[in-house]
Amino acid sequence: MNQNPDDLQRRCPRLGGPVAFKYCRLAGTDRRACWKIADCWWERFDVITYLKEILSETELKTLLEARPKPKMASILELIEQARNRANDNE
Repeated sequence: MNQNPDDLQRRCPRLGGPVAFKYCRLAGTDRRACWKIADCWWERFDVITYLKEILSETELKTLLEARPKPKMASILELIEQARNRANDNE
């Protein structure tokens, strides 16, 4: 690949708008890759080979096996965070 993958862009199915590959590499938990990175980018370039080059074997395995929390759990977590912020501001 001649082009830097970080410069590539595509529509993000989670956000609904265009994002650069660099965003996908850093948008996940703890500024790590989004769990959907392989699903989203495999048609544009060999993303798995690229990830093998920049991640350890353990990090790659964790990423490829990752799945998001169920939506209800995420919603409840967001509600709890909002309550905590409201309590902190009192």
